[in-house]
Amino acid sequence: MINFNQKKFEQLQGKVMGNAAGAVGLLMAYIGDQAGVYRALEKIGPCSHQKLAKEANVDERYLREWLSSNAAMGYIGYDAEEDEFALSPEQAALFSHEGEPTCMQGFFQAVVGQFATHELAVDTFKTGEGRAWDDHHSCCFCGTDRFFRPGYAASLTSDWIPALTGVEAKLQAGAKIADVGCGLGSSSILMASAYPNSTVCGFDYHLSSIEKAMQSADREKLTNISFSQVLAKELPGNDYDLVCIFDALHDMGDPVGAAKKIKSALKPGGTFMVVEPLAGDSLEENMNLLSGIMYGFSTTICVPVSRSQEVGLCLGSQAGEKRISKVLKEAGFSKIKRVAETPGNMVLEAIA
Repeated sequence: MINFNQKKFEQLQGKVMGNAAGAVGLLMAYIGDQAGVYRALEKIGPCSHQKLAKEANVDERYLREWLSSNAAMGYIGYDAEEDEFALSPEQAALFSHEGEPTCMQGFFQAVVGQFATHELAVDTFKTGEGRAWDDHHSCCFCGTDRFFRPGYAASLTSDWIPALTGVEAKLQAGAKIADVGCGLGSSSILMASAYPNSTVCGFDYHLSSIEKAMQSADREKLTNISFSQVLAKELPGNDYDLVCIFDALHDMGDPVGAAKKIKSALKPGGTFMVVEPLAGDSLEENMNLLSGIMYGFSTTICVPVSRSQEVGLCLGSQAGEKRISKVLKEAGFSKIKRVAETPGNMVLEAIA
């Protein structure tokens, strides 16, 4: 008979209760984001729920319950004597400051997108069938972009591109860039804005994302950027100085085939920059909270998306540097190295 360890059970139970609280808190945070409550609360400062309801234009009674949940979670402050609620600078940074690396609303939105289609996720998990990117909730696309965009804004042109061998000078002078798997176009737009002498071509096989990317580029009034619906293995042209894939190589069904096509599309001496989620090369190395989250997303998004495509290699979001480098070597790249990293991403350079 296996002994039941009550202390271990209670520790695990406490952890799971914390996770359950986090799941509810995350949903509340998403509702507050979409309804504009956090922004309104930061704008007017400490206030009653009645005053905040008028400012945010939401139902007063529902708001009281929402505020109570947030206060109990520690997401907002509560003054019992005054019966007022408020956002501290730290809370505002997490919940209200859209576009800043501190804001987690994009992450919350991506998680909500998975809960919204949980029935399809369960069916996919049980059957082993693939699940195309287009079969996900729109929150998945928007949340993914909101989650990754601040990190790209903080590091792409200030750290990652300067770390590549001789690339920044080329882009400043005027070069041709391909952003493969560009999604909603945030990475493409950042490069087009930073290097006005260069031309940026964003490619993605998801038409809805391409349409939104084009709209974003129009709002920025950029003239050195274009977007096209193209599969990675059908990348047009053979004269790129830099080809980039941001957090998308592991989602591809045939990443080796895609990398081969990219190699042939680069000029001699051209650079392939691969940005992937930071991960160790073994499960043992990835026993941490962030990897646990990424493996979860990989279960419902990354691996099924890969399996829905030709080959279906199913790298997963925590493939690690060795596995990604193996893909690049099989594609014909011999000069591969990690040139930069952040707490969430690693940047590999492969030279044609």
